[in-house]
Amino acid sequence: TYKSEVTRNFLRVFRKTVSLLIDNGEATSTAADPCIGVGDLNDQNRKLRDAVLQHSVIRCYWSGHNERCRNFGEKCKHLFGQGRQSTSYIAQFFFGLNAVDLIKKRKQINKSKEVVQAAIVAMKYAAANSAWNFTNKLRLLEAEQVAHTKTNHDRASILYEASIKSAKRSGFVHEQGLACEKAAFYYQRGRNYQKAREYFQQARECYQVWGSSIKVAFIQKELDGLNPDALPVSAVTEAVHIKIGTNSL
Repeated sequence: TYKSEVTRNFLRVFRKTVSLLIDNGEATSTAADPCIGVGDLNDQNRKLRDAVLQHSVIRCYWSGHNERCRNFGEKCKHLFGQGRQSTSYIAQFFFGLNAVDLIKKRKQINKSKEVVQAAIVAMKYAAANSAWNFTNKLRLLEAEQVAHTKTNHDRASILYEASIKSAKRSGFVHEQGLACEKAAFYYQRGRNYQKAREYFQQARECYQVWGSSIKVAFIQKELDGLNPDALPVSAVTEAVHIKIGTNSL
């Protein structure tokens, strides 16, 4: 039991993030974030408030709430930049990925491009000081940036693979899954459904190991909706035989 109220509050912030990512709080408890008022005696340095904002960026990104992620990111932009704590870099990483998603949806394109570039610069600085923690994040941001421009397919493919391998080496199975997921969507947009299926399957395996039922369900839905061309020839043949056999009954 932690006697410090400040410590308990920080743990509640982390617990809510983990709980939401595992099963959206259905089976795991999601205690509300601490309510911090202006001039709160327990948060005079605003560290707890900042933690809530940064975790909100992370939660919203994983939950697919792009606009909410952008709003929270804007509120904690003052925390981003060189020399900050690791949580700030992680929040900026997801803020950058979210900006790529907004560009794909053609929302606030110019401003979002600036956010992406700033995130890449921050990840380069962070990776130079801790390659183990941040190289995979840098490569994924670079892959997403190149993939969006559609100017260098080989470069995008190499960067996705680099991010996947780096995350695997570091033991970040959730970010390995995320890189696989992003690669899958990249190949899906290019109508390479076989490659997309391979990466979606890898993403699903990573999320299963991670223990996130909501991400496993999300990836399974994408797999179920893939073009039949994504199936191996043997699977397509089997499906045709089953259909023919059923129709002959």
